[in-house]
Amino acid sequence: MHPLLCIKNLSVDFTAESGVTHALKNISFTVNRGEILALVGESGSGKSVTSLSILQLLPSPPALYTAGEILFSEEGNTVTSLLKRDRYGMQDIRGNKIAMIFQEPMTSLNPVLSCGNQVMEAILQHKKITRAAARRQTIAWFEKVKLPDPGGVFKRYPHQLSGGQKQRVMIAMAMCCEPSLLICDEPTTALDVTVQKTILQLIKELQQQSGMGVIFITHDLGVVAEIADRAVVMYKGEIVEQDNVKTIFTRPQHPYTRALLACRPVNHRRGERLPVVSDFLEPKTNPDIPAVKTAAPGLSSSALPQEVLMKAEHLSVWFPVQKNFLGKPLRYTKAVDDLSFDLYKGETLGLVGESGCGKTTLGRTLLRLIEPTAGKIIYNQSDLTARKRTALHALRKEIQIIFQDPYSSLNPRLTIGSAIAEPLKVHRLLSTEKERKDKVTELLEKVNLRPEHFNRYPHEFSGGQRQRIVIARALALNPSFIVCDESVSALDVSVQAQVLNLLNELKKEFGFTVIFISHDLSVVRYISDRIMVMNKGRIEESGPADEIYGHPASDYTKKLIASIPGGFTETAL
Repeated sequence: MHPLLCIKNLSVDFTAESGVTHALKNISFTVNRGEILALVGESGSGKSVTSLSILQLLPSPPALYTAGEILFSEEGNTVTSLLKRDRYGMQDIRGNKIAMIFQEPMTSLNPVLSCGNQVMEAILQHKKITRAAARRQTIAWFEKVKLPDPGGVFKRYPHQLSGGQKQRVMIAMAMCCEPSLLICDEPTTALDVTVQKTILQLIKELQQQSGMGVIFITHDLGVVAEIADRAVVMYKGEIVEQDNVKTIFTRPQHPYTRALLACRPVNHRRGERLPVVSDFLEPKTNPDIPAVKTAAPGLSSSALPQEVLMKAEHLSVWFPVQKNFLGKPLRYTKAVDDLSFDLYKGETLGLVGESGCGKTTLGRTLLRLIEPTAGKIIYNQSDLTARKRTALHALRKEIQIIFQDPYSSLNPRLTIGSAIAEPLKVHRLLSTEKERKDKVTELLEKVNLRPEHFNRYPHEFSGGQRQRIVIARALALNPSFIVCDESVSALDVSVQAQVLNLLNELKKEFGFTVIFISHDLSVVRYISDRIMVMNKGRIEESGPADEIYGHPASDYTKKLIASIPGGFTETAL
């Protein structure tokens, strides 16, 4: 039997005024029926370009297929060259024989069509059945992907569903025509670890039931251990290694593969420097770095500082969800519900929980970016809740926030030098432009960027570089308290390692206090002194990081830890 999909010596270039970019360089691999193949690598490695090439979804120009072929075995082992099909021939393939689940379900779903109608559209496009039959099939697929209230979800619009539910609608849309090959392009990157685990299990179940082949694209090797049979590792448009998952994990051959395995925080003791890709690709500078470290055993926590910087007393934040005709609230969502805790000077407090548990609301309320419904926030023995908004201006340089998405928190029309200098101007800290420029240059060097980056714009930087720019801006005023709101969750594991190392180094140098918000307990355990676990607006449990991670008391915390994608030891495989 022929492989389901065979890519032979494929090369793809992108042309622009500035020159030609070689996105894929002579790559070859196969996918068999009933197999899950993981395509692994960082952003820019060529994973998504490969998947979009299979379905001819790359705009041409600027994309050019300069060499190679993509062969797909249809029913009866008829082999088709996909790159030779015209757009009408591809319409019969797309969504019918080869389907794709994209990374961001909100941008993949039409906001003005109900979820049910969008799945029905795919069925009616490829099957000659009535609308009533298509509706029944859609609801049946919503049941198969384990959506609650399938009939109700049919009528709802994408904005009315959670991230995990939207991703299930996308899976139903991809699976409804029972394709031979399913391409999953980072379908779990932006999801909580618990939702991610559920989605991975769902894809695996559907694959086993239907016997289809799956290409699963990810930058997270923990996810690969969870779901894949074989793995193809890509770096800068080339395949550097491919083998079965057990061999890749236990005997990685290429330095880049070893780097990806080593740099996840789950493998390291709290506070120790995380390896990064350059440590492995430039071994002369760091000759003694081991290939893969096993997970650190639970450590006894060092004595925590006892001087209280901030105290929350019976803090509540309620949002009205239903009002009467006079505008009086009848029903509330209790995002933060009667919380009390202390934050000590110089510590990192990890705030962990699933989406919707109240983490971000609590972080923003502590900075008075959201007004509390009840309770007090005491900062340096001063009641923030009693201050008027105008009186908070002077305090803003003391308390800062680093947001999850650095691109949307930077003004695209300002150079990064101007963006970092802006808070210095607002708070009138330095008197001349030269002093401010010198300060910004110093901050850029602190976050491992170069002085010549001063006059560049945000779009000219990678995601990890933009996150460093936002960190530099937060440090410009020398704050004593910073809230990091999911500030590494959207980054590649190697870039995440760089940012976590940077935060640790800067914290040692500047001595600020941090609340680190994340849904990933392995990251929180690595960076934090203490962990506070939130669930439905309340504190489930709190304590020293290693004790919470190693010996959780709450069932909810145990579920979060169990959902962390597979480890890197042979026993985990």
